[in-house]
Amino acid sequence: MNKLYNVNKKKSQNFDAFIKEYNNVIFKVCYSYTDNREDFEDYYQEVCYQLWRSIDSFKGDSKLSSWVYRVALNVCFLQLKRKKRNIKTSNFEYIDIVDNNSNDKEESIQLLYASIRELLPAERALIILFLEDKSYKEMAEILGITVTNIGARINRTKNKLKKIIALKAD
Repeated sequence: MNKLYNVNKKKSQNFDAFIKEYNNVIFKVCYSYTDNREDFEDYYQEVCYQLWRSIDSFKGDSKLSSWVYRVALNVCFLQLKRKKRNIKTSNFEYIDIVDNNSNDKEESIQLLYASIRELLPAERALIILFLEDKSYKEMAEILGITVTNIGARINRTKNKLKKIIALKAD
């Protein structure tokens, strides 16, 4: 019994380090699909739980970060489906879509957040990955669609987001 405890303790310590390493990924995805602290905490906890449950089954067919994104996005999609409501927020440390003359970075970020809130959940996922500088191949793996489809969807989503931003900026 004691050996089992030590094995579980070691896995727990390794998992804690794993979560610390991928905390930003989990945070950004969960925050992008919630609009209040309670939901964020629920989503975050569910993502961590699903990662814990499935870490041993990770086969290494993709990058570990891609797998974490996939798990996090799937959990958030499932939570949205369960709640049957649109939860809309996003968090990014930088913005490359907002093109305004504001010197206030916080104001620009809030404009981006407000604009992303109007996107569909799948579009939000795509923008999150785009803003994280994921390659088309990584995005395709995470979202389960073709690389060609990624390119088309990114262009449509960026154009939609730019229109939303332009309307909000006026």
